[in-house]
Amino acid sequence: MTDDNRLLAGRYRIGDIIGRGGMSNVYVGRDERLGRQVAIKLLKSSLAGDPIFRTRFRQEAQAASRMAHPTIVRVFDAGEERVVEPGGAEAIVPFIVMEYVQGILLKDLIRQGPVDPAEAVRITDGILTALEYSHRAGVVHRDIKPGNIMLTNSGQVKVMDFGIARAISDSSATVAQTTAILGTAQYFSPEQARGESVDARTDLYSTGIVLFELLTGRAPFRGETPVAVAYQHVSEAPVAPSSVNPKVSPALDQVVAHALAKDRFARFQSAADFKTDLQIAGAGKIPSKRLPAEDFQASLFGAPPTLTSGSDSALTQLAGDDEYAVRTQSRPPVIWIWAGIASVAVILIAILFWVFSLRETSIMPVSSRQIPVVAGQTYDSANATLQQLNLVTQRFDKNDPTIPAGDVINTDPPAGTIVQPQTLISVYVSLGKQTVALPDFAGSTVADATPKVTALGLLVGSTTKQNSPTVPADVIISSSPAAGTQSFVGDTINFVVSNGLVTVPDTTGQPRKDAMTSLQALNLTVNTDADSTCAAQSGDPVTKQSLQPGDNPQGSTITLTYCTGKS
Repeated sequence: MTDDNRLLAGRYRIGDIIGRGGMSNVYVGRDERLGRQVAIKLLKSSLAGDPIFRTRFRQEAQAASRMAHPTIVRVFDAGEERVVEPGGAEAIVPFIVMEYVQGILLKDLIRQGPVDPAEAVRITDGILTALEYSHRAGVVHRDIKPGNIMLTNSGQVKVMDFGIARAISDSSATVAQTTAILGTAQYFSPEQARGESVDARTDLYSTGIVLFELLTGRAPFRGETPVAVAYQHVSEAPVAPSSVNPKVSPALDQVVAHALAKDRFARFQSAADFKTDLQIAGAGKIPSKRLPAEDFQASLFGAPPTLTSGSDSALTQLAGDDEYAVRTQSRPPVIWIWAGIASVAVILIAILFWVFSLRETSIMPVSSRQIPVVAGQTYDSANATLQQLNLVTQRFDKNDPTIPAGDVINTDPPAGTIVQPQTLISVYVSLGKQTVALPDFAGSTVADATPKVTALGLLVGSTTKQNSPTVPADVIISSSPAAGTQSFVGDTINFVVSNGLVTVPDTTGQPRKDAMTSLQALNLTVNTDADSTCAAQSGDPVTKQSLQPGDNPQGSTITLTYCTGKS
């Protein structure tokens, strides 16, 4: 069954494919209910055969949907769709509906070569901003790599695919599936390569790999097989980025080395710490050495470095994603042990009941609503749509050169934002192009007129040279559109400029007085010369003129010859 133009979950129209991966394909789509463009990720049906994966996938999608941040690609919806395979068998396909982002994947940007260090710092800062937000929300990405990071057309960093890696790795999916969804081994942390539990510092290590690749155009560890690369992550130190790209400063070398420490406790302990040192290095200063933090969040950062006793397996267990508690007494009362077991059992039963009672695919809280896309609609239509969602609207009019007058430009908060009922929505409505009354530029030069044109929001177009008997050379004769007419901001103004020449007519055969009058009107100096060698005629017609007909300099002197009769 083809995916093109299929209606998913009764509301999402699947369009052209825009990305392919080992475990999923991404399509551009349209939410028919809200009338907006979305991106739809269809995971391979081979994953859906595992019920543990389906449960974990839904939980992680719900966690990702609660993250609303400019640096994170929003998750709008998730669920499962039953499809008929080409062989006739029925399969379950998990899907995610995400914010549609126009831009370029970071991996495609890196293919073009090393990025300027200042831009590399800016991009990495955006990644860390997303991780700082997600880690505070208790979500570890686990699969930071250039293929999961986008740069929008305006340069905004967008991180995607939160939770998918965990849904795969925590299910009973095969090792091959897990490796495919987690991407190549080039971005593994040492703890991932060793098969240990991961925490937020894994994301920071992977971000350090991305920073290295931005600065140099290549990954720090390369090999013929993923196993060879994973081994280097565990046992070999990366080269300094400056040894590959001399433009990289020693300060950035130090930040990369700190981020790629093999021991997670010697690494940056938070995205905020990483950002601080990165910004200092970006300003050209060497960051100061940081001592390991004493206070660690168990759910994100595992065991503190002071836990030196016990086996490696115990430390690995403590460094995982589950919360731990350090016991302060060697033999707690039995009643507390049984009370704790009973509490855990009750919680597990409640969670299982909640999971299996889920029916709807929507992951948005019932009391919340999502601001629809109303851009391009008339204000009355947009206002009705928003008020039907129990939202309060406030209109603001402003000029826009591209949106027709009366149509909605955008809203604040923007479309796709999850809000509560009665939230105030600012609706910006276009007044069309801003009009400008054109002044008279005649008499000034183009150089003098240009700042005035620019100040009006207009553009200077072509300059056409033209003969003029009165306007000095390089002075504007007229403009198009003409002075006094209404134009629009962004329009182009063309000028007609004097070239300092005058067009001299052919006056031979004309009466002398008529010829003199026409030439004097052209600001020419006219002299006459009587010729007594020829017979006089009525009106003294001109027999010849000293200037050839055509272009001549302004203010030239011309002599007209006429017959006075033979003496």
